[in-house]
Amino acid sequence: MDNRNNTIAGWVLFAGVCALGLSIGSGMLFASHAPEKPGFPLEDADAGGEAESAVPLANLLAAADPAKGETVFAKCAACHTIEAGGANGIGPNLYGALGKAHGHVPGFAYSDALKSVPGNWDFASMDEWLKSPRKYAPGTKMSFAGLSSPEDRANLIVYMNNMGSNLPLPAPVELPPPGAEGEAPAADAPASEGEGETAAAPAADAAAPAAAETKQ
Repeated sequence: MDNRNNTIAGWVLFAGVCALGLSIGSGMLFASHAPEKPGFPLEDADAGGEAESAVPLANLLAAADPAKGETVFAKCAACHTIEAGGANGIGPNLYGALGKAHGHVPGFAYSDALKSVPGNWDFASMDEWLKSPRKYAPGTKMSFAGLSSPEDRANLIVYMNNMGSNLPLPAPVELPPPGAEGEAPAADAPASEGEGETAAAPAADAAAPAAAETKQ
């Protein structure tokens, strides 16, 4: 009987040793290692993953579509109302916000970070706010990451302006025609050898009468 118990105990001990060995071996085999060269890093939306638009804001506003801006506002509707007399939600009512001070809605608990920003909501400041609230007012309670598309921001701003603000849009900036930058004026272009010789000939001919008059 003792021999049988010893045999059973021996097999149990052997099974435990095998299980421990398998656990250590599998851990070493499937251990995760950081790659020597990272693949494609993910950029934060606030880190400026999208390049700045080459089109001035005034031009984007002039071409903006308020109907598209209303569609973009659907991203804001969870926290804001925009109709006249609308109630505050997580964020303040936005009716007539453009042209007003940053903390203009009575009774709404704005963050000190936003209230401390000088000036009023104009088109440029609203564009910067919509692009990245956390960069525009560091410490703001606004959790929205921002709109990376300049066109979406312009459409939304024009829609907001139509909702109670009605500020005149800035005049579009006249842009140079495509390909005009970097072209040298024709007068500054170096003349070819043939053109140089042709241009020099009349000067020589003009000097001949003057020499004849001097001899006289």
